[in-house]
Amino acid sequence: MVVIRLSRGGAKARPFFNIVVADKRTRRDGRFIERIGFYNPIATASEESIRIAQDRLTYWLGVGAQASPTVERLIKQSAAKKAA
Repeated sequence: MVVIRLSRGGAKARPFFNIVVADKRTRRDGRFIERIGFYNPIATASEESIRIAQDRLTYWLGVGAQASPTVERLIKQSAAKKAA
């Protein structure tokens, strides 16, 4: 099964997450199929905190990939931010 989930990067106490499409059996920070965006939880007001390639997200969801609950929340948050 293919999942869309977060892969952690950054340093200790300064997290940075890539939004990746990966096989469910691989490790959290291991091999992935495609990177479709990022999430920076500690971004300042002048920095971009989340970016998702909507065309690639739509493609992967269309072929049966399952988004993790956190990624689902981030997708909704990103859509709300673009609408505002």
